[in-house]
Amino acid sequence: MKPLPHRYEARLAGGPEGYATVSAAGLPDLPTAPPVDFDGPGDAWSPEHLLMAAVEACFMMTLRAVMRASKFAFISLEMSGEGTVDRKDSATRFTAIVLRPRLTIAAGADREKALKLMEKSEKACLISASLAFSARLEPEVVFG
Repeated sequence: MKPLPHRYEARLAGGPEGYATVSAAGLPDLPTAPPVDFDGPGDAWSPEHLLMAAVEACFMMTLRAVMRASKFAFISLEMSGEGTVDRKDSATRFTAIVLRPRLTIAAGADREKALKLMEKSEKACLISASLAFSARLEPEVVFG
């Protein structure tokens, strides 16, 4: 890892209605729009979906690093996540996120260690740690 602090830049362009485009140097442009719940079209990545994707991707990248440092191999990870947006303290905000990782490990591997490493990864994920609340982890480990 490069020394901290790290800086990340993104740009957004759009008009008074319709889609906006998020861009960053070296990355493909990403059309965005409000989700259906906020009267959007429902056919583009919304800020809400992007936050969920960021939490899930961060968990995966952190898990890879934690597993590598612990010399614990895994076969695959599949994950679903659910975020709840509600009114709290006079503001509409995410009030909860539940992550449901399903980790496949080799037959005979240490299931309890895998669970502990997933919990460690959730706590170490910088996106989750940046939120005003903790994501709840509901992990599952299966043998491949």
